[in-house]
Amino acid sequence: MKIFNWTNTRLVLMMGVVIFLYSFTSNRNENRKITKSVVVFIGDNALFVKRETVNKLLIENKENASTIGKDKLDLSKLERRLNSNEMIEKSDVFVSIDGVLKAVVKQKTPVARVLDGDGSFYVDYEGGIMPLSNNFTPRVPLVSGKINRKNSEEYARLFRVIYDDDFLKKNIIAVEIMPNGRLRMLNRNYDYQIDFGNIADMEQKFKDYKAFFQKAVLDSSLYKYKKIDLRFTKQVVCTK
Repeated sequence: MKIFNWTNTRLVLMMGVVIFLYSFTSNRNENRKITKSVVVFIGDNALFVKRETVNKLLIENKENASTIGKDKLDLSKLERRLNSNEMIEKSDVFVSIDGVLKAVVKQKTPVARVLDGDGSFYVDYEGGIMPLSNNFTPRVPLVSGKINRKNSEEYARLFRVIYDDDFLKKNIIAVEIMPNGRLRMLNRNYDYQIDFGNIADMEQKFKDYKAFFQKAVLDSSLYKYKKIDLRFTKQVVCTK
């Protein structure tokens, strides 16, 4: 005669209860509605993309987030939709425990504005192309000359150096790319042109220029110059 093993039976029953509760909770959770949607911007607040624009992409043109069931959400699809926006660099979309659909969005950072015969566009920090915005106009150097989607990443390195340096960011207002590849720059407060040469050794050339500027500004001699030549590293040649 077998002895009834109550311990094993109780264990099986407990496991069954746990599985039932888990399935019930999961099913109930999936069938819940989203309570609301929230958009959070990394860095500067909504300069190029409005919060309302992102929110519309999140709720897929529905009237409000509360009409969306959690089981209907495809978070990867929502992220791809947001990332396809030309003003957005990347996004992270998730649902919190309390049913809030949340999107953390990083917008692109323009580092130069290109002027050409076909219109105007920005080069962003990563070297990509982004359109102008009706919401905000950043203060970045105006660029003219031969620059397009193929070579924008190459010149983005130059624009990043200017953008990341407080002095250069405030003083360099225009960059002209000449047919021979040489660069000509304009300063915000003085009439001289900067003959930068080609893109090679840019960090050293900017270092030379900053050292020259800090010395020359003390005696007001900057007003006398028509051209500052930086083509040769570790020397600055000035023309009155």
